[in-house]
Amino acid sequence: MAVGLMAPPTRHAVDEEARAEVDVLNSRLDKTTQLTKKIQACLGRLDASGQSVREVAGPLSGETKRLQLLGNNADAVLAAIGRLRQSVDSKEDEEQIVRAGPEKVGLSTYLASIKRLNKSHADMQASNLRANHNAMADLTRLIKAGNSQLEAYFDRLLRAETPRTIEPLHFITKDKQFPVLHQDKIARLGLIHSYLSSNGQGMGHDVPTVKLYADIRAPYLSTSLANLAAASVSTAKKKNPGAIYRAGTNGIGTYAQAMEAMFMSEYDNICSIFTRDDWGNVFQSTCQAALNELARTVRELNNHIKAHLTTDCYLAYEVTEILSTMSANVGGRTGELKPALAAVLKPIRETAKSSLSELLEETRRKVSSLQGLPSDGAPTPIVSEVMQRLQAMVEFLRPISGIMISLGDGGWKANTSQSGRSTNAIPSLASFDIGADGEDLFSRYCLDTIDALLSALDQKARAVLRAKSLVGVFIANNIIIIQRAIVDSELHALLEPRLDLLDQWRKKATASYTDICKDLSVYLFDTIHTNRTQRPTSGQADSASVVKGLSSKDKDKIKEKFSQFNSAFDDMVSKHRSYHMEREVRSMFGEDIRQKLQPLYDRFWDRYHEIDKGKGKYVKYDKSAIAAVFLSLSS
Repeated sequence: MAVGLMAPPTRHAVDEEARAEVDVLNSRLDKTTQLTKKIQACLGRLDASGQSVREVAGPLSGETKRLQLLGNNADAVLAAIGRLRQSVDSKEDEEQIVRAGPEKVGLSTYLASIKRLNKSHADMQASNLRANHNAMADLTRLIKAGNSQLEAYFDRLLRAETPRTIEPLHFITKDKQFPVLHQDKIARLGLIHSYLSSNGQGMGHDVPTVKLYADIRAPYLSTSLANLAAASVSTAKKKNPGAIYRAGTNGIGTYAQAMEAMFMSEYDNICSIFTRDDWGNVFQSTCQAALNELARTVRELNNHIKAHLTTDCYLAYEVTEILSTMSANVGGRTGELKPALAAVLKPIRETAKSSLSELLEETRRKVSSLQGLPSDGAPTPIVSEVMQRLQAMVEFLRPISGIMISLGDGGWKANTSQSGRSTNAIPSLASFDIGADGEDLFSRYCLDTIDALLSALDQKARAVLRAKSLVGVFIANNIIIIQRAIVDSELHALLEPRLDLLDQWRKKATASYTDICKDLSVYLFDTIHTNRTQRPTSGQADSASVVKGLSSKDKDKIKEKFSQFNSAFDDMVSKHRSYHMEREVRSMFGEDIRQKLQPLYDRFWDRYHEIDKGKGKYVKYDKSAIAAVFLSLSS
């Protein structure tokens, strides 16, 4: 009974406890929900407050940054003003240095002061403060004064190192280097130029040191070379105007040697003082006065050469070579003056080129103007003159070869155009026929000259001497003079392979001289009638039987032929011995006559010498006697 009564109260208690816990949990959930709502409300209010803060703080941050930048700018301006005030405060010290000059304070100190003034001036220009305008004007004045002091100092330094003149022969004869500026002076001159070309240009001035240098050094060069220029002109005037110019007898070689050496020394000075961009301008300006004097000298020499072309054309060749070499040397070292030297050389080089055709024409004119020719066929002096001229040209073969190449094959002929080639500059390889051989062209020119000479002499001789034999003697004698002149000189090596021309003229002269053999040979021909019963036997004829078989009329004809031959032969021998013949000519003509006539006479004599039975009335010469005469003709 007792146990059954206890069970229901226990389950009830458990349920109650469970309900109590549920109630507690529900109460806590309600509180949590209420707390969540409060938190959300706080977050909403916080977000609204943050947005308000952001809207207010943004403009404040930008303004703060601007204020910081303005503060920094103000600090920078204050610092700049401080520096400017410092520069203005130190102006008096810099002014004292400028007024003292570079010689007293030293060039490095002076340049440092001028550079500080330039920097202060640049800073003031950058600040653009109205309050600094007066100070800027003072600085500008000081800088100008300082630059003027430097220009004057440059002038004094350079003049102190530049003599009025030197004697170039002293340095040439003793093989000494031409003087250059002292290294200490070069260093100071270079510092001054460097400053003026950088800082001075910034002030709006042209660099004055370039003009100062040329103004001081140009007279030194031209004055030092003046005596050599005058000597070049004076040595062109020979004591004997008719003498042929010989290589090296004019002073132009020494003049050019001294000029080249002085130009090179001057270029070394310029390279040590000036910047690379200035080298060319300074060098050309400095050398211009000396080049003008050279141009005047070359013009005077050219006028002299034109007035004495036949004797002094060689001077034109020599000047062409000397100045071309100098141009190549100076241009190769400096890269300058080639156009200027080409302009200087142009007139005399044109004379050298034209002289080749003019000398050809002069040869023809001289022969044409001859009033007479030697009546004995002796050679004319013109031949020796022409050959001496060609021999003299060999001494100048190198410059002549260059001229020949520029003219081209046959370009020396008067009627040959120059193919439109420009002559404004010293020729380069581009203007030449690369395959041309100057010596070969010169040998052709020599042959053209010889051919023109012999043609003119042949024409003159035919008009004056008339007799063909005398014309032949005259031409042959002149050929021998030409041949001797070639063999006995350096012409031989050049012309030996081309002497067929002389052989042709020799044959022509021999043909003219031995033309008389045709007339003589007519007397040694007889008429043989083959239709007669007794024909003459071939081979050695028996004169007695041949003469015996002749009719009286034929015998008279043979006698007449012997008489006519004797007379014509004696006349020919007499004339042969009366002519003036060079040894080689006499031997050549004598041998040619012997070959043409002796076989004919021997045959005729063999057949008909018994015509006068040995009395010598008609047959004047036997074979041995006439052979002796023929032999004498060659000696």
